[in-house]
Amino acid sequence: MKEAFVSEVLKPVVSSLDSSRMAAGEPGLPREFIWRDRHVHIVAVRRSWKETGPCRHGSGEQYVRKHWYEVVTAAHGTMKIYFERQIRGGRKTDRWWLFTLCKE
Repeated sequence: MKEAFVSEVLKPVVSSLDSSRMAAGEPGLPREFIWRDRHVHIVAVRRSWKETGPCRHGSGEQYVRKHWYEVVTAAHGTMKIYFERQIRGGRKTDRWWLFTLCKE
């Protein structure tokens, strides 16, 4: 299996949102995304983890910066995707990203 770096925006299909993770403070993970004008259907979540970083205002607190997921898709292999807690570059809608793609 070869993992390829992608770093492209994923557009969530809002109607496929799994809100059960939201009770634990995580984003609602959609079961379907649009990527390169194609539908990506998530069939399983292999693992999830969080990336933290220090407070940007000087306190010693740690904050969650990204929620990561390694997911199995119906047609595109395994993907590592993440959700950014804070928007970057003023793009309010670009919060879900495809980091890597691994064809099996």
